[in-house]
Amino acid sequence: MPKRSRDSTIPRDTTAVSSLDLSKRDLTLDLARVFCVLLVVVIHLLFIGVGRDAEGALVISRPLEEQSWFDAATWVGQIMPLFFVVGGFASITAWRSNVRRGGTAADYVKTRVLRLAQPAFPLFLFYVVVISGATLLAIAPELVATVVVGAGAPLWFIAAYTLCQTLIPVMVRLHERFARRTVGVLLLGVVLVDAARYVFDVKQLGYLNMVFVWLLVQQVGFWYADGWFARRAWWQLVAIIGACYGGLWLLTAVGPYNTDMLDMLNPPTLPLVLLGLAQACALRLLRPALAKLMSTHAARAVVFLVGTRLMTIYLWHLPVIIILAGLALLIPGASPEPASPAWWWSRILVYLLVLGVLFALSLLVGRWEQPIEAGPTPPIWVDVVAAALTFAPTFLVIEYFLGLGLAIAGAACLGVAILLLGRWPQRWGSTRDVRAEHA
Repeated sequence: MPKRSRDSTIPRDTTAVSSLDLSKRDLTLDLARVFCVLLVVVIHLLFIGVGRDAEGALVISRPLEEQSWFDAATWVGQIMPLFFVVGGFASITAWRSNVRRGGTAADYVKTRVLRLAQPAFPLFLFYVVVISGATLLAIAPELVATVVVGAGAPLWFIAAYTLCQTLIPVMVRLHERFARRTVGVLLLGVVLVDAARYVFDVKQLGYLNMVFVWLLVQQVGFWYADGWFARRAWWQLVAIIGACYGGLWLLTAVGPYNTDMLDMLNPPTLPLVLLGLAQACALRLLRPALAKLMSTHAARAVVFLVGTRLMTIYLWHLPVIIILAGLALLIPGASPEPASPAWWWSRILVYLLVLGVLFALSLLVGRWEQPIEAGPTPPIWVDVVAAALTFAPTFLVIEYFLGLGLAIAGAACLGVAILLLGRWPQRWGSTRDVRAEHA
């Protein structure tokens, strides 16, 4: 059975919210993003149980994973594919808007990579300080490693989404010229990579599916944006959902895949593709109800408030949860025994507290979610280098986990990427940028 990993994390789609007029946006997709991020916070909150054993030693457990219904719940609760579907919709829309304005692939990639590298940069700096401080204070290395590995888990998404966003200009062009063939080739890639991984029992081979799985699910978002799902009758969408879950049952009952869909995340596998397609159909079926909800001022206000802070919520929620859990141990009665009835009920209050702390934190680090517009757009090869610098340390977190060395390397790589994209010298800027500045 594959090694379990708890990376069911999902942030906001970092494509430009402000680049599209509100009247032209599908607000149900903004609602879906917000729902997914808030659900991830709930899941991770229920995953982390901090208590003490009979001898008073600190014990970290996974109460949610211990439930008998856990695996079945992941068939619904694994919402990472839905994010890439929604991200695909937003990305192709933003790319076409960029093209209409005369923008280039370099313009697009610069903005998207910045919106991933910038929010991750202060988090890596935070880990450098925290891990260095824990080392100087001689805190138990095993405890520090356990906490940091868990807290750093969401960083894998930066790698996956950087890859997808960097390839948007290419993937949109393929979609517009060879839509079906592109899906077919990507699907074949997914199957071949999974086959090689399980036949040769080499987990590392599966990481090639960071390309095939997530690009394929992103393509589903392209089809959603082009109206393919809107043209399907409701019963057809239901039939597709049924077929996807039927295929999922077959893959887990007969095939090599785990019934825990969170375990299928890193490396990503074929079941995530089926989940992504089913979730796209479900999103379309729910669209009338979601649109009605988003017609209210209250829903729009909540989605706007949370939506402008989604990367902060995503990247920082695990450190906040862990810190609050540690502080609760210092307050008599504030830390019920994990998995006890009192612990389950206390999660409601703790969840609200976590969101409150994240909102306050967003006032400090939220500015890193805003793109840097200073300076001209660099050549496309510089964008690619910056994307690689953003991808590398966040990808390495998946395999080698977060430690002091990787935290330092990540902060350095992201810092260089931000400088390359945000402060590119004028003389190296694109001709279009130079002309625009002199206009």
